[in-house]
Amino acid sequence: MVSAEQLAARRAQIAGAPDLTALLAHLRERAAPLLARMPPLPAAKALLSTDGGVCPEDGATLVFDPWSPDAHRCPRCGQVQRGERHDRHWARLQHLWLAERAAHLATLAALAGDVPAGARAAEILRAYARSYWQYPNQDNVLGPSRLFFSTYLESIWICNYVAAGVLLRECGALDDATARGVGQVADEAANLIGEFDEAFSNRQTWNNAALAAIAGWFEDDELARRAIEGPTGLLAHLMRGFGRDGMWYEGENYHLFALRGLLTGAAWAREAGVDVSAEQQLARRVQAALLAPSRTALPDFTFPARKDSRFGISLAQPAYVEVWEVGLASLGMRDAGGEMRELTSWLAALYQCSAPPVELFESYLHDAPVASRISHPASPIPHPASRRSLSWWSLLFMLPELPSDVPAWSPGSVLLESQGLAVLRTDGRYVSLECGQLGGGHGHPDRLHLTLHAGGVHWLADPGTGSYVARDLFWYRSTLAHNAPRLDQASQPPGDAVCEAWDAPGEWAWVRGRYGEVTRTVIAGPTYVLDVVELESRTDHLLELPWHFVGTGQVAGGTWVAGELVDEFVSRVERFVPDHAGPVVLELADGPAQLKTYLVFDGELLRAEGPGRPRTGRATFYLVRATGRGSRCITVLEPLGDSGLVQGVRAHGGVIEVDTVQGTHRHTATPGGWEVATGASRVRLAGAREPEPPFAPLLELDRPKPAIAAALRVTAAPALDGTLEGFDTSEPLRLELEDQYRRSEEAYSGPDDFSAVAYAAWDEAALYLAVEVTKPDVCFRPAGAPPLRLDNEPDDVHSDGVQVYVARDEGGGKGDEGIGYLIVPQSDGHGVRVRATSDTSGDPHGVRGSWRRLERGFRATFGVAWPQWQRAHVGGRVRFDLLVNEMLPGRVRRAGQLVWSGGNGWVWLRGDRQDVDRMGVLELVG
Repeated sequence: MVSAEQLAARRAQIAGAPDLTALLAHLRERAAPLLARMPPLPAAKALLSTDGGVCPEDGATLVFDPWSPDAHRCPRCGQVQRGERHDRHWARLQHLWLAERAAHLATLAALAGDVPAGARAAEILRAYARSYWQYPNQDNVLGPSRLFFSTYLESIWICNYVAAGVLLRECGALDDATARGVGQVADEAANLIGEFDEAFSNRQTWNNAALAAIAGWFEDDELARRAIEGPTGLLAHLMRGFGRDGMWYEGENYHLFALRGLLTGAAWAREAGVDVSAEQQLARRVQAALLAPSRTALPDFTFPARKDSRFGISLAQPAYVEVWEVGLASLGMRDAGGEMRELTSWLAALYQCSAPPVELFESYLHDAPVASRISHPASPIPHPASRRSLSWWSLLFMLPELPSDVPAWSPGSVLLESQGLAVLRTDGRYVSLECGQLGGGHGHPDRLHLTLHAGGVHWLADPGTGSYVARDLFWYRSTLAHNAPRLDQASQPPGDAVCEAWDAPGEWAWVRGRYGEVTRTVIAGPTYVLDVVELESRTDHLLELPWHFVGTGQVAGGTWVAGELVDEFVSRVERFVPDHAGPVVLELADGPAQLKTYLVFDGELLRAEGPGRPRTGRATFYLVRATGRGSRCITVLEPLGDSGLVQGVRAHGGVIEVDTVQGTHRHTATPGGWEVATGASRVRLAGAREPEPPFAPLLELDRPKPAIAAALRVTAAPALDGTLEGFDTSEPLRLELEDQYRRSEEAYSGPDDFSAVAYAAWDEAALYLAVEVTKPDVCFRPAGAPPLRLDNEPDDVHSDGVQVYVARDEGGGKGDEGIGYLIVPQSDGHGVRVRATSDTSGDPHGVRGSWRRLERGFRATFGVAWPQWQRAHVGGRVRFDLLVNEMLPGRVRRAGQLVWSGGNGWVWLRGDRQDVDRMGVLELVG
């Protein structure tokens, strides 16, 4: 990362730069408690759970105190919580904090000649060199890891760990024994990280940075080439994962995380001879990536919580500020008259923001407490956004000073073409429409979502996502949770929207997006926003448009009666009965700020209660409904100042008239755009666009041909008593190959340890299966076992058992999604426990069966009633799959699973789901 010569040059820069000198003093002050005593290492690896780190009294997140491994204070009620779950939640941040502190201390040794700091850094390195192998590589959530539950966390940790070793080595403060220990840890970490390639996930950017760091430690050119120049290496992430508009395809939250990983890896890449700032195309993409979040920032300097983002997070957080500082320094100021000046204007604006609430980030724990908060709970952490209070990373790399002659930050309207995000800004008002791609695994079914921020109030927000391990994750990942249209009471199916037009020439601007048969047109004028949602279909559909306003609202001119809206998260549903014709007027208030909304539609208006924005409790929302082939919902949104301008809205065919105190505005769609007639003037908006091809986040691999097997017809149903009575065993389905295994950590050990053979039969009533599993150590989860509280997946996936799926061979319509069941033998008898899988609508009462213990495993036999859409007949074909889960003694999570249609991958994040496209085919033979 840095050489002895570079450190010497940096010391000279620090001596002549007031900001750097002050930052060095800040880092020395922050290090004082670490020099007084050695912080504790966690006794166990980290554990992801729903209850670890959460106060059982009030649900608040417990305070992270690096000095308190077994006592964890609640910031809300003040109680101290204890227990293994809390300790292992604490371990995640503690492992990361310790490696970061080692790099912090090593920086003081390298740049300030601080001998005690260097000694403490080396002590932390040696402590992990002794203990690293004691943490088991098992029970992981996403990728192999010893210290954590996911590979990317190991990658962040090793980046800091190796950085500390390199800094000590380059300043002559690393003894041979410690260097050997660092090398041994780095070698094992490279093995873990290197075997798990997440393609174009934001996490893989950190995996690449870690491998580049380890390559730098060992001067391993081959490993460096793989991490930097490989098909999913740092350069591929830069040029593909970050679109032409600069935004990472998974949205702002993951953009900022991936960008920090990229810049971290870029520093190691320079030592390997690859300088991204020296190649014009690469440098331009880095520049675009640095600017993209500033161009989509909300007026309150938070980022829009698109996709799986955290909600309400300030871009003035020091963790983000130093990304721009280091990024700016990596590119230099060669383009001082252009976009780099835009970036310095943005930084200046962030430094003028009020101090945001303290947030702890996995990649930035510099502002975590350095003195115990158990004994001094009331003392806040100073948290100004200042160049003089950033981390060791900034001390090493940021510019000595920023230019002072930059213009004030003044963002305008913008279309991020690769993201498909259109932002329309007018005098502090922010309106955006989300088109573009779904966003990979972090994408939400929220195409054509509308955001409105005006008068300092975030009236309409994308809620992002709360906790990944809380049940309400499924609410935030639904269309109903967004200000986005849906059809037929179902969340949008996965897919991309397109931006068909965008134009922002002056005080009027517009954007039109399309998702399937639905278009949304947004026209932003000087005082109000016109929103038009239209369905154009050959068949009737129920079009629904949710509105999640902040504040309190009232609808005049009618009454509310009982209504119906079926959703597990929704309650208190009412329907509005107007007492006159014309638009429904909704008046909202948030403190002194007001918003007036006019709704024109041919249908009904509901209001209901559901989860509000993350961490805020439940809230009221509204829903417009209309049925037909050509439904239309027209809305005018007017943030009110001293007085309102809009007095009414009506539609006549293709003309929408907005009555104002200054006269009537007539809005008309034209063949090439949109026209607004305001008295004697006309504004013509154009900007028709060709959609940009969406980025595919996974490698384009040809899917294998589906496996095919036969189910034999029976004249009488098998006994289904755990024996093979009634089954013909001449056409077995075998699960015994390495490429049928999905592993957690360990590779497939072979059919003697784990394999299965199944026999399929059928009649007009059901599909029958007998599954014989070879597995010496049978581990069934007892029916009365306490809940695991690990995540949102069903506990029964962490047990020996089977998953079976049936779907149409050629696909079907609504209600034909297929059925799937998770089946676990009951350990206290011969019955089986059945539940429908998370992504299907199967009825567990349609499954009956039993099981028997075998000498080296077990046999389960069961019948699955055909779904209503399946008429079983000789010669018929159905999509089918059979999965066998593997649980081992001493584990918390399953070790792997055999997949009849083909596995050849990892079991993580799959839960009890199986992609229909990957299933095999079962032929019904007479």
